[in-house]
Amino acid sequence: MCTLIVRTGRPLALMGVRDEFTDRPWEGPGEHWPEYPGMIGGRDLKAGGTWLAVNPAARRAAALLNGRGRAAPETTKISRGDLALRAAYTGEPPGGDLTCYDPFHLVLADLASVRLSSWDGERLSASDLPDGTSMIVNSGLDPADERVLAYLPRFEAGGWNELITAAPSADPGALIVRNELPDGRVFASLSVMEVELEPGGLTYAFTDLTADRDG
Repeated sequence: MCTLIVRTGRPLALMGVRDEFTDRPWEGPGEHWPEYPGMIGGRDLKAGGTWLAVNPAARRAAALLNGRGRAAPETTKISRGDLALRAAYTGEPPGGDLTCYDPFHLVLADLASVRLSSWDGERLSASDLPDGTSMIVNSGLDPADERVLAYLPRFEAGGWNELITAAPSADPGALIVRNELPDGRVFASLSVMEVELEPGGLTYAFTDLTADRDG
């Protein structure tokens, strides 16, 4: 996932935009992981993990974004896709030896707190998100990022769903993206997820942005 918006309060709301190569196979939300009973999320069919996991029973969600920094060694690297699953399942943020993972940002949210953990390949940092509306991108909580400059004020003003209807763009500040690379591959926004957490329950809305997918 490349963009996550978090609004604290009641309800606690998260909206994530997943950008990925269009030829990487995936499937929509479901209970895909017997080893994590009750967890719901879309599944990456190449590595098996997810970018956003929700735990309805615990009123908890965990969202994963790729980060920037030093990549893990190829000989020991494993997919980051299990991080959100484990965090949503256990309620525990990432910890221990993370050297097998490429850099990432992970947001773990429940009714008590919203915690951001960031791993740059060498060091893990963690902090609570401030009250109000926050926007996390691949560089983390970065107020100078073009996308944050363009969209955070609009998310703060409300009307979230209206912001995902724009035509895809290759502009670095675009929220919904589509980039055609010289080798013919396409990197684009594939889906949008919105989660709301309240004492009485959890809602998870999923929008597939790929009009030409089979099935």
